Amino acid sequence: MVEASELGRLPIFADLPEDQIAWFISQSQELTLKADEFYVHQGDPADAMFIVLEGQLQARAEFVGGLVTLGSKKGDVTGVLPFSRMKQYPLTGRALTSSRILRFPASLFPELVQKMPELASRLVAVMSDRIRETTRIEQQRDRLAALGKLSAGLAHELNNPASAAKRAASQLRASLKQIKNASHELGARDLSPAQKAEIEKLENSLIQKNEPPPDVLTISSLEDQLEAVLRSHGQNDLWQLAANLARKSASPELLESLFASLDLDTARAALLRISASLEIAGLLNEIENSTSRISDLVLAIKEYTFMDQAPVQNVDIVKSLETTLTILNHKLKRGVEVERDYQPVPLLVDSFGSELNQVWTNIIDNAIDAMHGKGKLRVRTYQDDTCVVVEIADSGPGIPADVQARIFEPFFTTKGVGEGTGLGLDTVQRIVKKHRGSIQVNSKPGETRFQVLLPLASAQSRKDMA
Repeated sequence: MVEASELGRLPIFADLPEDQIAWFISQSQELTLKADEFYVHQGDPADAMFIVLEGQLQARAEFVGGLVTLGSKKGDVTGVLPFSRMKQYPLTGRALTSSRILRFPASLFPELVQKMPELASRLVAVMSDRIRETTRIEQQRDRLAALGKLSAGLAHELNNPASAAKRAASQLRASLKQIKNASHELGARDLSPAQKAEIEKLENSLIQKNEPPPDVLTISSLEDQLEAVLRSHGQNDLWQLAANLARKSASPELLESLFASLDLDTARAALLRISASLEIAGLLNEIENSTSRISDLVLAIKEYTFMDQAPVQNVDIVKSLETTLTILNHKLKRGVEVERDYQPVPLLVDSFGSELNQVWTNIIDNAIDAMHGKGKLRVRTYQDDTCVVVEIADSGPGIPADVQARIFEPFFTTKGVGEGTGLGLDTVQRIVKKHRGSIQVNSKPGETRFQVLLPLASAQSRKDMA
């Protein structure tokens, strides 16, 4: 049986009058738990507060965002608290070790507040700590969910050029073998300097062409003409050569000129080498473009996260917005048209690392979702006195008036279960305030516009950037 002296040694009851502690004990039920024994279940009515007298407890539950686990030790208070709006236990609680707990019924909270006002005040502080911890957990889940979405998109964006480069490298081996064989065959022939020059001239003129390829219909028509020339000279199996030459806008007259200056076997070997050269040049261009795309994405990731940079520094707002748009390109390219209206003069603000990028990410991501992935996104920057103004607008259906007043509230969301935690815009507002700025929203059907005002970097900071 728990004694008043034992309860009085716990921090939550320290220095309380003995008669109050005695009343609390008289209204409570002492429970002895074995290891792994449950004392509450998720979804049960929240009808009691628990004081841990001995041992260790654990509460856990599986939510959409993952597993949540909380521990309690001797002296801790768990369960429902006075003034709490909890109706059902959100977690299942069990004993990790052999434990003793004191169960106080929630129905007696009004009487507790009257008889033990100091304890009630302390329990309010406990509830405040619990709210902060719950918010921290939800924010962490929200950040992890957002990170997961970004990571999935970036993985897809990186996979496309990486796969293209890998495919091109694989094809390059076969093309190198073809050009080697064709070169050996040409080398075995007794070619005059003029004939060698004719082959090299044709090869170089085609490889060095940098104009964009013609449209599909033009290529198809030209390919048929080139294939007809090849067939007329007995080369019925060089259809791939005709396709390669058509993409380079080679004329039928070029082929006729080559056949006129060389015998058929030599002309065939020359054409095979030219075809392989064109194939290799195209594959190298594809590898270069793919690896450049990968490099650009990696650079965007570094800029987005401000890796290897000071935590507080001058940030070019336009560069910050463009980096975010690059990171979100996997969602934008599905049907969102981005309209930019940037002030040409660089607008710098003092920023805490990548936090401003989180602001743009949340607003733009919400805009894309509001438009269901199809519509117009307008991004504008300009200077207003000592502030930089960033406007991000979408052509979605708008935010209802009764919802607009609540969009910055923690945990408020209009999305379905599992689709949002309601902390995105709360995080946006906190970051903007941390940067001594403000954020406003105006919405009507067909346009929702977020306006973020941030103080410009100091003159000394601008000077340091020069």
